[in-house]
Amino acid sequence: MGYTPVVGWGKLSDGWSFVEATAVAVDADDNVWVFNRGAHPVIVFDKQGVFKRSWGEGVIRRAHGITIGPDGTIWLTDDLHHTVRQFTPEGKLLLTLGDPDTASTAHGGKPFNRPTHVAISPRTGDLYVSDGYGNSRVHKYDPRGRLLKSWGEPGTDPGCFNIPHNIATDAGGRVYVADRENSRVQIFDENGTYLGQFGLAASARLGDLFFVGELPSHLAVNQAVPNIGARVSVLTIKGDLVERIGGPFPGEKPGEFVAPHACAVDSRGDLYVAEVAWTAVGSKENPPREIRSLQKFTRT
Repeated sequence: MGYTPVVGWGKLSDGWSFVEATAVAVDADDNVWVFNRGAHPVIVFDKQGVFKRSWGEGVIRRAHGITIGPDGTIWLTDDLHHTVRQFTPEGKLLLTLGDPDTASTAHGGKPFNRPTHVAISPRTGDLYVSDGYGNSRVHKYDPRGRLLKSWGEPGTDPGCFNIPHNIATDAGGRVYVADRENSRVQIFDENGTYLGQFGLAASARLGDLFFVGELPSHLAVNQAVPNIGARVSVLTIKGDLVERIGGPFPGEKPGEFVAPHACAVDSRGDLYVAEVAWTAVGSKENPPREIRSLQKFTRT
């Protein structure tokens, strides 16, 4: 297995900008949905990378996660809006989870304080929300948006979280939580019972593979040390390493990464990686500059 970068895939119109792409998803027709922090928060490309449409202008406070449901509806996690919202593919609001004006008490356990992502069980249709930057919980909802249960608390022990940053499910109903600052993925059954863990942060699946976006270290002592981030690792469902994509250091050449944040795969096994390059690097430069934040890789 290998992955080759597709240079220039998904070009925007003149004057348009992602600022940075925070998340990416692929629908049943292999259209690619890019959730971003620019003026057009939801941008859709066809499988060839041709622009199709955009929406979400004036609706999104801070893009974070995007998930496409089995019915084709779009679930957007907006961490500064403190909500998970369901939309039609055309952008009509269908359902809102959370209070858009009031965050819950920090690490108090109730939904939501800067939620990060949503996953949908292919077995039951139940929703799982990782919550998030200001909380240490996972919340489970039924398909109509009724809260069923929550689990987790701050900490490093099994079942505890330090920034639950992403979440995924598998066909058997297991729930995988990217426990970011604890540098691990924790595995639970559908009722929140702890089953085990493996390292790093799961973002998307292809069969029994997980694609893991790893942010680089920002410690000065590690700047000259290779192979400690700014890459995508491919793991089996058991946590065994298959391969890594990217260079030994952060970079902007095709196939290199600055700050991979989310991954998605299409029906052909091609990989899409969204990067928070503006937050990680571009905004800190003098003068600030926008850095490429979306790459496609073909599976070879």
